[in-house]
Amino acid sequence: MGLLTAAIVGTLGAGGAVVAAPFVLGAVGFTAVGITAGSWAAGMMSAAAVANGGAVAAGTTVAVLQAAGAAGLGTAATAATASAGGATAALLAFLI
Repeated sequence: MGLLTAAIVGTLGAGGAVVAAPFVLGAVGFTAVGITAGSWAAGMMSAAAVANGGAVAAGTTVAVLQAAGAAGLGTAATAATASAGGATAALLAFLI
């Protein structure tokens, strides 16, 4: 794979990840109105609460994902999502 192809695939992966993130968060149960009952997110929240004595601590994965599901991705989260999506797409293109 050439450098130009890797750059194009990485760019498409980065954009795709940023666009898909809100839909994926909603699909697993992290929504604007809270965590959906019976969802994967609810199971994750339950496990986190049990591990932490009944509450979900601020800054944990569950708390961060719920904040992103409720308010959308901030600047840092958008950059991290784009970086991960681009790197994943470029790696998959290289492996295929």
